[in-house]
Amino acid sequence: MLPTLVIFFRESLEASLLVGIILAYLQRIGRPDRARPVWAGVGAALVIDLVVALLTYHLIRQYDGSRMQTILEGATYLLAAAVLTGMSFWMQGRNRDWKRALEQQVAAALDRGPVLALALLAALTVGREGLETVFFTLAIAFTAPPPALAAGAATGLMLGLGVTAAVYRLGRRVPLRLFFQGLGLLLLVFAAGLLADGIEDFQSLGWLPFLRTAIWHSGAWLNENSTLGDLLHSFFGYAQAPSLLQAGAYVIFLTWTVTRYLRGAGSSRPLRRSPPA
Repeated sequence: MLPTLVIFFRESLEASLLVGIILAYLQRIGRPDRARPVWAGVGAALVIDLVVALLTYHLIRQYDGSRMQTILEGATYLLAAAVLTGMSFWMQGRNRDWKRALEQQVAAALDRGPVLALALLAALTVGREGLETVFFTLAIAFTAPPPALAAGAATGLMLGLGVTAAVYRLGRRVPLRLFFQGLGLLLLVFAAGLLADGIEDFQSLGWLPFLRTAIWHSGAWLNENSTLGDLLHSFFGYAQAPSLLQAGAYVIFLTWTVTRYLRGAGSSRPLRRSPPA
C-alpha cells in the first residue's frame, strides 16, 4: 500500500499543480473562458491512462505463472527502477523557471487560436504524469494484492489533491521543495527494492548465474508473505533470503544514489509556487 500511496501522492500532486498553473495563468490574463478545453484535455488524458493501465495489466496477466511472466516482471522492475531514479534527480534539478516555461506554452497555444491546442497541452501535461503512475504501479502490482493497491492509490490521490489545495491557498508558506525532496528519497528506496526484485527474477531464469548464494535466511521469524514482511518488501525491498548479488546491488545503488541526491539537495534552488491571481 505504501509504495502506491507515495507514487500516487507525488504524481497527483505534480499533475494538479501543473493544471493549477495553467488555470491561474488563464485567469491572470483575462481568459477564464479557456478553462473548459483545459479540463477536457485533463479528462481525456485520464481516460487514456486508465485504458492503457487496464490493457497492459490484462496482457501481463495472460502469462500468469509462465516463464514469460518472469521475464516481463524482471524487465518491468529494472526499467521502473531506472525511471524512478532518473525522475527523482530530474525533479530535484527543476527550478522556478519551469512555471514560466509552462505559461509560455499556454500563451503559444492561445496564439494558435483553436481550443484544441490548449486541450492538447493539458492532455500531454497530465497524461505524462498518468503514464508514469501506471508504469510504476504495474511494477508494484506483481507482488501486491489489488485491495492494497487500490487503498494506497486512493489515499495518495486524496493527499496529493489536498496538498495542492493548500499550496494555492497558502502560497509560499508551504515548503513545497521539502515535499519533493522527501518524496525523491522515498522513490530512491523504492527503486533499490525494484532493482533487487529484477535481479531475483533474472537469477531465477538463469540469466545472472553468479553471486547466487543467499547471505541470510530470515523466513522463520519474518516471512515475506506475512503482513509485516510484505510491507517491508514493498517499501524497503526486504527479502527473506537475498542473494549476494541482490544485496550488494541494493546497498551499492542506494548508497550511491542517496549520496548524490543529498549533495544535490544542498545546492538546488527552491521550487516556488504562487497562488492564482
